[in-house]
Amino acid sequence: MSEQFYRMKRLPPYVIAETNAMRAAARAAGEDVIDLGMGNPDLPPADHVIEKLIEVARKPSAHGYSQSKGIPGLRRAQADYYKRRFGVELDPDREVVVTLGSKEGLASLATAITEPGDVVLAPNPSYPIHTFGFIIAGAAIRSVPTTPDEAYFDSLRRAMAFTVPRPKILVMNYPSNPTAETVDKAFYERVVEFAKAEGLWIISDLAYSELYYDGKPTVSILEVEGAKDVAIEFTSLSKTYSMAGWRIGFAVGNPTLIAAMTRVKSYLDYGAFTPIQAAACAALNGPQDIVEANRKVYHRRRDVLIESFGRAGWTIPSPPASMFAWAPIPPALAHLGSLEFSKQLLTQAKVAVAAGVGYGENGEGFVRIAMVENEHRIRQAARGVKRYLQSMGINGGS
Repeated sequence: MSEQFYRMKRLPPYVIAETNAMRAAARAAGEDVIDLGMGNPDLPPADHVIEKLIEVARKPSAHGYSQSKGIPGLRRAQADYYKRRFGVELDPDREVVVTLGSKEGLASLATAITEPGDVVLAPNPSYPIHTFGFIIAGAAIRSVPTTPDEAYFDSLRRAMAFTVPRPKILVMNYPSNPTAETVDKAFYERVVEFAKAEGLWIISDLAYSELYYDGKPTVSILEVEGAKDVAIEFTSLSKTYSMAGWRIGFAVGNPTLIAAMTRVKSYLDYGAFTPIQAAACAALNGPQDIVEANRKVYHRRRDVLIESFGRAGWTIPSPPASMFAWAPIPPALAHLGSLEFSKQLLTQAKVAVAAGVGYGENGEGFVRIAMVENEHRIRQAARGVKRYLQSMGINGGS
């Protein structure tokens, strides 16, 4: 009996798991490790959201199976969010589906629309599900850059001209995880025009829609006229409302893609627990103070991170959005590579970060730093980094 399962053989080793295991072992041994590796929010949801969860959970009728595509009220709430935030009209019945977080939604869509041997254009570096979801479904990946410049479109044109079979799907993620790059509406207009001309489906991941800084709001690809002809977009309550463990996300947009995904989901799950969906309605429909409050918290953390790590001797570009900084390894230590550098930070500075190579080969030379600890802990991390860099012969500022 073979133990070499087809899909397991197609998956490369999960590099990030190696440093995660080291971090867990260090903490189990009683070490104070500052975890800036996983994008796991440390902030709580709003009180009224938790209260709604409790209220509905007390109802005997709330504990049966829910609806795989999401309860109608939650789909309407998401449509209302898109209307007020982006000016986009959505049909809650045909153009919105609730997912068990963006990750499950992307995997279900990949299962629904991918044939073995299909070619998918995906960013490199990228959040792992943007590639692995399609690899598991049998597709091949052709990488495109994350940089929203002319090189991006040159890469798209080459991919369509020289790839056999021709790519069918383009995956996008802005604000980018891990690079934190952002785009404007004009960029999306060019992408939509290109996709229509080349017969491409577009999958846009907008998980960090509300974590933008310096007064520059993010945009949705669906703001582009005619984008729903070719595009579907994923969002999540995880970061916006600090509800990561609740596993509530959405896919909205093209009705054909929504229908295919909804059908696959109907075979795989019964939807999220009804009280959680009701509480998600409260998050979307209720007071939005938490959205701005969370944005301000991450904004302050970003500034503290950039300033304190800079004084420690590590210059990091300031991210315009998301909850991550995409940090180049200090030049004097670039020879270590991102995985070894991450291991040394963990063992010597007691700071956990994510190795850039875990997000694709083009992530080599970088690490991703998550702003999921408070300002005091970020400064403490900077002190550990400074001691480590000094031990390696790199001196920071005063």
